[in-house]
Amino acid sequence: MFLEERQAKILEMLERDGKVLVKELAEIFSVTEDSIRKDLSSLELDGKLKRTYGGAVSIEEKLQMTEANKRRISDVEAKRKIAAAAVKLIQPQDVVFLDISTISIAIAQILEKTETNYKILTNMVDVLVMLARNPKINLIFAGGQINQSRDGFSDALNLEFISNFRPDISFIGAFGVDIKKNSLTSRDTAGGIHKARIIDISKSSYIIAESRKIGVVGTYNFARLDKVTGVITETKLSDELTTTAEKLGVQIISAE
Repeated sequence: MFLEERQAKILEMLERDGKVLVKELAEIFSVTEDSIRKDLSSLELDGKLKRTYGGAVSIEEKLQMTEANKRRISDVEAKRKIAAAAVKLIQPQDVVFLDISTISIAIAQILEKTETNYKILTNMVDVLVMLARNPKINLIFAGGQINQSRDGFSDALNLEFISNFRPDISFIGAFGVDIKKNSLTSRDTAGGIHKARIIDISKSSYIIAESRKIGVVGTYNFARLDKVTGVITETKLSDELTTTAEKLGVQIISAE
């Protein structure tokens, strides 16, 4: 196989899988790992991929991962406050769903040290890793095809699995919470469809969102605000917004 053909195949694999590994490519193409590294370096110079330790990721994949990492390290104190308020709502033996959200990670950080028996359902990888360490927690993980941010699962198989449960309480992330327009929005369609389904099947559901997301509008409108039990945020909202939410039957919980 010519050099150009091999590099074209590598790009095809990147488009399909989002990432490639040097070791695997060397075996597939029967060439040395050094030859593959040179291929990846050349393709990176052409702006067609981004090299990583042991391989490479597509440019789109790199952007997705970078954005996800930025979300993890932003508003840390606000997320901790929201997580603490959320955990207070959980009762022993509750079936609890934790959505793909950086605040769910903060909730898991609290629960991983608990001595109480909880049953946790999640489709987020970080939550799985943390809570699997605690034998007090009955952990159910909903897998499938991993999303572009590499932090969880939100495909059709995952949705079908989750739909078999009836959580007592769910904590759901949102890109935007527009109280005045009675709207909840997400960054993408697939994630939004999952969030909407969780709201439908849960006995009670709470949006976990930093105050900076109040009034923000995302790409996909996944549910009306009045479909959820409440919104947990880190600071007190204005009287106008609080009153509007109450008229919709939605509780605003301030974690101040």
